[in-house]
Amino acid sequence: MELLSPAGSAEKLAYAYRYGADAAYIGLPGFSLRARAENIDDADDRAPERLRAIKAAFQGAPKKLYGALNIYFHDRDLEALRGALPRIAEYPFDGFIVSDLGAYDLLREAFPDREFHLSTQANCTSWRAAKAYRDMGFSRVVPARELSLREIAEIKDRVPGLEVEVFVHGAMCMAYSGRCFISSWLTGRSANEGDCTHSCRWNYRVYLEEEKRPGQFFPVEGGATAQGPYSLVMSSRDTCMIDHLAELAAAGADAVKIEGRMKSLYYVALATRAYRWGLDRPGEPNPFREDLFAISHREYDTGFYFGRGGMDVSAAAACGQAHLFAGSMEETPPAVVDSLGAPVDLATLFGRFREDGWSEPVYAELKNTVPEGAVVEAIAPDSGPMRLRPGDYRFFDADGAVGPRARHGKAWFFQARVGALGGRAPGAFWLLRLAV
Repeated sequence: MELLSPAGSAEKLAYAYRYGADAAYIGLPGFSLRARAENIDDADDRAPERLRAIKAAFQGAPKKLYGALNIYFHDRDLEALRGALPRIAEYPFDGFIVSDLGAYDLLREAFPDREFHLSTQANCTSWRAAKAYRDMGFSRVVPARELSLREIAEIKDRVPGLEVEVFVHGAMCMAYSGRCFISSWLTGRSANEGDCTHSCRWNYRVYLEEEKRPGQFFPVEGGATAQGPYSLVMSSRDTCMIDHLAELAAAGADAVKIEGRMKSLYYVALATRAYRWGLDRPGEPNPFREDLFAISHREYDTGFYFGRGGMDVSAAAACGQAHLFAGSMEETPPAVVDSLGAPVDLATLFGRFREDGWSEPVYAELKNTVPEGAVVEAIAPDSGPMRLRPGDYRFFDADGAVGPRARHGKAWFFQARVGALGGRAPGAFWLLRLAV
């Protein structure tokens, strides 16, 4: 089965591939159901070139990239899409994920050699519908998430030549096939046009009023915050099928998909790695399974695959994670400047910190501050967390100052004692998180 991971940005795309995805999907501004994800920075003239370079780095095991153009298109949106076709042609897309047949018609005419995948938003719930989409020219359908394993197997049995892709991990929606109007009603931002505020995840106070006692409200309490009691009555549980990949394979799934274009690269990397191991080594203990409980998630469930019981119950707690993602290690940017804006001579700077027993400096892209005295964990693409105590690692900045804490928002370089990493040297695509 193909493993398909979310790429909310070009940076996340590189991590999805590096941590084991066969393919990734990314949105185009204005046409994606994750309008607030970073998506492609289409204002950057070099954006297509950047995506091509990321794909080209994995020629030994070629990767695929799918463009998500899956909003519900009005006429004005279709005209905008028509105007964007020459720009879309510059991107290295192997195929497109679409839900709207008007958009499909335009894209199919412009790109007859590309794959076309039917988005789950199209609400394909039967083999007859799947057959109709195949006959239109779709090579793959992502059926409605409300389907069971038996119904997925029925599509595979009755519609030869059609690939089926299913979601295995990530957020679900309380509305049928994601067709929700709560966000639009409360905020004016439409989920069906890619601008959902995730209103169903908000904390609500819910009251009961007995028919013969008007004006007497009885609170229904589901938890507490600093603002008082709340309920998550509309917040669905997350899907997690890490323990059931064999059943998905038996049902005939051709591709499995991780949700999460709005999530961090930390989430993308660790979720991808866990499912990569599970797909490659069926039946073996998965050393990366526990990563799924460390990344951001709600209560897990198996969705509708084995029945709907779990999805009829809302999440009891808000989204949480076991660790705070600190940042990632990257290739050093071509130009690094000091606090005065002057270019830094990296050879001279690094020479000041080269010592026996310490790794080579690596550029660190911090997403959160690493406080003084923190215990951190370093994660390589092929390893579990390696615990580093104060004194086992250090950060220095472009001025050569070693900080008691490393604050995000500026250039940092990371080093670790080689012995603390079991002789390994940190490098690009490593992750850092605060230990608990």
